[in-house]
Amino acid sequence: MNAPYDGDRAQGASGTAPSREGGEGAPVPGQVPPPASPAQDPYVQEAYEQDPYRSHDLAAQDPVTEALYDRAAHPPPPPGTFQEPGPLYDRPAASPYSPDPRVWAQTPPPEPDGPSRHLPYGDHATTTEFVGVDALVTSASDEAAEPDAFAHLYRDQQAAPQPQAPVEEAPVAAPAPNKPAGRAASLLKSSALMAAGTIVSRITGFMRTLVMATAIGVGTFNDTYQIANTLPTMIYILVGGGALNAVFIPQLVRAMKNDDDGGEAYANRLLTLVVVLLAGVTTVCVLAAPLFITMMSPKIASDPQQRDVAVAFARYCLPTMFFMGVHVVMGQILNARGRFGAMMWTPVLNNIVVIATFGAFIWAFGGFTSTHVSAATVTPEGVRLLGIGTLLGLTVQALAMVPYLRDAGFKPRLRFDWRGHGLGKAVGLAKWTFFFVLANQIGLVVVTQLATWAGSVADKQGYSGTGITAYNYALNLWQMPQAIITVSVMTAVLPRISRSAHDGDAAAVRDDISYGLRTSAVAIVPCAFAFLALGVPMATLLYAGSGSGARNIGFILMAFGLGLIPYSVQYVVLRGFYAYEDTRTPFYNTVIVASVNAAASALAFFVLPARWAVVGMGAAYGLAYAAGVGVAWRRLRTRLGGDLDGAHVVRTYARLAGACVPAAVLGGGTAYAVMALLGSGALASLAALVAGGLVLMGVFFTAAKRMRIEELNAMVGMVRGRLGR
Repeated sequence: MNAPYDGDRAQGASGTAPSREGGEGAPVPGQVPPPASPAQDPYVQEAYEQDPYRSHDLAAQDPVTEALYDRAAHPPPPPGTFQEPGPLYDRPAASPYSPDPRVWAQTPPPEPDGPSRHLPYGDHATTTEFVGVDALVTSASDEAAEPDAFAHLYRDQQAAPQPQAPVEEAPVAAPAPNKPAGRAASLLKSSALMAAGTIVSRITGFMRTLVMATAIGVGTFNDTYQIANTLPTMIYILVGGGALNAVFIPQLVRAMKNDDDGGEAYANRLLTLVVVLLAGVTTVCVLAAPLFITMMSPKIASDPQQRDVAVAFARYCLPTMFFMGVHVVMGQILNARGRFGAMMWTPVLNNIVVIATFGAFIWAFGGFTSTHVSAATVTPEGVRLLGIGTLLGLTVQALAMVPYLRDAGFKPRLRFDWRGHGLGKAVGLAKWTFFFVLANQIGLVVVTQLATWAGSVADKQGYSGTGITAYNYALNLWQMPQAIITVSVMTAVLPRISRSAHDGDAAAVRDDISYGLRTSAVAIVPCAFAFLALGVPMATLLYAGSGSGARNIGFILMAFGLGLIPYSVQYVVLRGFYAYEDTRTPFYNTVIVASVNAAASALAFFVLPARWAVVGMGAAYGLAYAAGVGVAWRRLRTRLGGDLDGAHVVRTYARLAGACVPAAVLGGGTAYAVMALLGSGALASLAALVAGGLVLMGVFFTAAKRMRIEELNAMVGMVRGRLGR
């Protein structure tokens, strides 16, 4: 309170008395001399700027003002309005809403009539529980900078700063990417490496089938070779292949994580077990080759000439199962150590050896269109050449893994100390995988028997390319997108899913399964509709050297078409069960798939004519996997707590299918028109495939862009970024 006062205040405040001559006089005794002005003393400039009441400034204290305070202008409060203070330590009055220990549910105090506090963004005080949570979380680790209390003491030294030489700033390291981004980048890199190897392997595999078709056709003689060449694969998968792929990868990952030697001893024990087991099984199977041929195809076994050729092929091909197992277990050891490329690239060597073998057959005996080779006309030298070449291809493929193992720091050695090291647990888990594969192989045997019978009857009617050879060729072409995309993505994801399942992180498992489904769908769904629309020109172009049977292969490929979608989904979903070491559920699921496939194939065999029976079996294959997906999806969703990101996954597949329907109609119509105009030769098939493929891709990308499919946009952006570098 500053009351007006006369001019003496200025004198008292200044601390000096004016002289009679008008100048400043000497200081008045007893008074504090005034502080120096800011220009005179720069060290106290703005020293008390943070004190709004200037309580520490002696020059601001005015004793004259206190002396001249007019109390009449400020009378005391009237009597009766002043509340006498109560006792200092008296107990406060009890609240009517205080907790009562005799009552379970306390009566809450009434809500205020109006807001008791002002909240941001117009929030109501009676309904808002938390305020500023985002700001609190984001700035929880920030340290507020404290002001420097002595900065003003050195301000005179900063008034005229001297020019300084520029200081080179140390290079700042780029911030490390967060965990999800780094994980996605690693997955994309591993998947790209495996996809490249798989693409080259599949391309050389198609070249192998083309050379085979050119050398021995796609009729009954090729059926004889296909049965003998399929036997070792079936037996290997039945004995241990499924267990190696599904059970021992999680076990290898756990051994690398928990064992002191990084899982090397466990891997060597596993390798030794596989070598010993497959060596014994191979010996028995070679001796029982005639029995296996009879089991696979009674129709071929009933013809003595075809039976003898098939048994001879089988005895050359059956030892390949030993090298299959060695190759797979070495590849899984490398996969567990993050080396994914070798297992995808070494099959290229096998394809090259087989291509050279059938090329030598053509050079020595001539092509199928000129020789029309059959089981009755083939020479023993020709059978021996094809058999030894097939065995040599798998041998080279397996031995090529050894340098990769040494480069990864793994030293293969035989170890027979199998007891007490976890192999018994793996074998116990593998028993359900054995039943899983057994059910699958039983269904395959039924299909093989029906297809060879139908092919033999149709071949006598003049329709070549309607047997098991056409079925296998169409199946290999149909499986190519799944092998390139889905298998590559899930091979990189599976070790991480196993670790997440081991740590009990169901959310991470669900996210990885959803990622695998949606990422693979971007390629799988368009390829499925492409097979449906362009199956005939694809087959007539690839198998033009086999004669008229190529067109029938195209019809089978069209029948397989849309079944690629549930086939790929089934593969991804089953990886979730394997990560939890659950092999019983995949077994039951495979029993359903094999049963539906066998029943639907038998129905097609008895209902359709012999020419179209195998076409119906191709459609039955996809139908069986659609039934299996429905069962596996519900069980995995229950396993993960009722959430499998189903809405997100279904929305992605539905949008992709919606974009593919008009693309397939227009692309297929274009290809049909071109083939109707130019014929069904190799050049006409190429023109139809190019024209139909361009129309299909153009319509699909246009529709997908309008639908804003995020997975497709992300993939296109990634490809553009790669090409732009």
